[in-house]
Amino acid sequence: MFEQRLDRVRTAMAAGGVDALMLSVGPDLPWLIGYEAMALERLTMLVVRADGPATLVIPRFEVPRVVERPEVFSIVGWGETEDPVAIAAGLADGARLAAIGDHTWSRFLVSLQHEMPDTAWIGAGAITGSLRATKEPHEIERLQAAASGVDRIATALQGGEIPLIGRTEADVSAELGRRILAEGHAVVNFAIVAAGENASSPHHHAGDRVIKAGEVVLCDFGGTTREPEGQPGYCSDITRCVYTGEPPAAFAEAYAALQDAQSRAVAAARVGEPAESVDKVARDRLAESDLDQWFLHRLGHGIGVEAHEDPYLVSGNSAPLEPGNAFSIEPGFYIADRWGARIEDIVVSTDDGPLALNTASHDLAVVEA
Repeated sequence: MFEQRLDRVRTAMAAGGVDALMLSVGPDLPWLIGYEAMALERLTMLVVRADGPATLVIPRFEVPRVVERPEVFSIVGWGETEDPVAIAAGLADGARLAAIGDHTWSRFLVSLQHEMPDTAWIGAGAITGSLRATKEPHEIERLQAAASGVDRIATALQGGEIPLIGRTEADVSAELGRRILAEGHAVVNFAIVAAGENASSPHHHAGDRVIKAGEVVLCDFGGTTREPEGQPGYCSDITRCVYTGEPPAAFAEAYAALQDAQSRAVAAARVGEPAESVDKVARDRLAESDLDQWFLHRLGHGIGVEAHEDPYLVSGNSAPLEPGNAFSIEPGFYIADRWGARIEDIVVSTDDGPLALNTASHDLAVVEA
């Protein structure tokens, strides 16, 4: 798997005239070689030559954490008195164009630029972004496993198994986090719980606000799966809304329009369809109910080893969807100081049509507890 990915990376590097790919912290490294660098002040960097070897430069005492794959990369462990930037620069010596990891700390890039004054730089996403966006079959299997885990939590929420009324948003968020870990995730990436007027903030931070009867509760949560050592984890992401009591007619009508917009967008996410067109399908449906002005964000983001990655479903992105693209479809409406709602599924574009990985009910659940 990793050998094939490295071959694809080198092919993309050659096509783009990139002589060296230099990856530090961030999702590209575990995707490419199965090792996730710790965010330390000590440099870890994979240097890949388009026409030569791949070498992982890493603090010597971190070497035991690496699952070695000599057929894919070699390891250079550096000591505390050595200069790792100079070592990495030496491995990329002569590179006219280098691609630096998108998450690399600026202090390391500045130092590399000093060591490599004749080198031009681009972001590594220009090489790895489109490759990571096209998921391999086993990656779709891991995304499905992640989605199934959070589906079970969403179903419990909708069924009233997770008490809401009288609890703080933060308390419910913590319970969602515990359930995410129990469902086979290694990390909780987020657990948004937004009640009543707080649901009008798309990325509300759960706080001391107590959930009351007679209001919407928006829950958006996900994590990264636990995988065998040396294998990258894959992300989940789902949003469902419940109402603590019978919803007023105005909210129920708005939610019905949102549900229809989300369903239409999922159906439109076909191979070959421009990403921006799928966004427009949802936006146009919300416009029919005068809700488009409250739809404040893009329709969706790609997902894989990173919670947000290519492709992005947004106006201005005319790139057609490809087989294996995995992304969220999450229209919403957010009316300040009143209420908000969002429905989110992870969807994969396939030659047989869009495949929704999340199957928890999209209906507005009414809970009494």
